[in-house]
Amino acid sequence: MPYFLYAVQPFAQLEQLGECPTFPEASRQAKALRAAQPAPGARRIRIVFADTPLAAEDLLLQVREAPPDGDD
Repeated sequence: MPYFLYAVQPFAQLEQLGECPTFPEASRQAKALRAAQPAPGARRIRIVFADTPLAAEDLLLQVREAPPDGDD
């Protein structure tokens, strides 16, 4: 399965930026894209491991719940 790179903008707008066969390659590309952004925080660059671009977009759009508080 490949690693997909996406730009996530407000209101869940997704833009596929690339696809890499290995994580180290995807990580290098994501770091370069983040460094090249004109304003920090303008858009988030995310790496997703999925079978297809559609599956990757589905994973990015899922709402994740916060983990429960521990017994500290």
